[in-house]
Amino acid sequence: MKRASSGIGTETTRVLALRGVHVIMGVRNMVAGKDAKEAIIKEIPTAKVDVMELDLSSMASVRKFASDFNSSGHFLLTNLLLENMKKTSRKSGKEGRIVNVSSEGHRFSYREGIRFDKLNDKSGYMLTRIFHAFVCLGLLKYRYCSFAAYGQSKLSNVLHANELARTIKDDGVEITANSLHPGAIATNIYRQSNIMTDGLDMEVSYISMCRFDISYMTTYFDAGIVNTLGRFVLKNVQQGAATTCYVALHPQVKGVSGEYFSDSNLSKASTQGRDSELAKKLWDFSMNLIK
Repeated sequence: MKRASSGIGTETTRVLALRGVHVIMGVRNMVAGKDAKEAIIKEIPTAKVDVMELDLSSMASVRKFASDFNSSGHFLLTNLLLENMKKTSRKSGKEGRIVNVSSEGHRFSYREGIRFDKLNDKSGYMLTRIFHAFVCLGLLKYRYCSFAAYGQSKLSNVLHANELARTIKDDGVEITANSLHPGAIATNIYRQSNIMTDGLDMEVSYISMCRFDISYMTTYFDAGIVNTLGRFVLKNVQQGAATTCYVALHPQVKGVSGEYFSDSNLSKASTQGRDSELAKKLWDFSMNLIK
């Protein structure tokens, strides 16, 4: 479980532990991770929860995590652990499930979907969602937050799950891969003086797509207003974690792979999100990137 030390990550960990799943919490902040673990165990004494350090923006951290687990963020971590998942599934006879948390924001990517020639553009803040970071291309240079860059990062999640599902199916192993939209969730809105930091789970009209300093953000929005309105129009943490838990645990999802979910139901990704050629191109590009 990545980004498990706060918000819907913690709630998802709690629900999985409650269902008897042994959860490995991958966190950047070990103190916060241990606090979350203690809170869960206090509520569920039988919970099997471990905390391991994981910074998805660092390939060295991802590789160390996978090595320590002994088993580009999302992409690299999944691929490093995939063989162990296959072995476990074959040995236990149980279905393994890979769940990519994406967003409806994937519908707002660039016209071409993925700008492969810009993924390593150092003139901007380029941390692609392939490695489970979000993108703010040209934020300082152009003074705006690119909706399309954020959409590209979320689209990468959907395409990765789809191509992974196809690859696993060809291997004939009982593992599924799906993506989902958790919903607009109000949590940690102004944590650590930044909006939309790495652990933030909030997406409100896509104003929180990029990392803004609070002084800049409050020029246009009042924090109290956003928080107050959020209680009425956004999902709470439990509701936000529901779709992830549904896709990860529910018997109705058994055997379902390469799909997109929203509100604990099958949904339909964008045309780009269903583009198998684009998914394969992104897969090949990512494989070359992590070599």
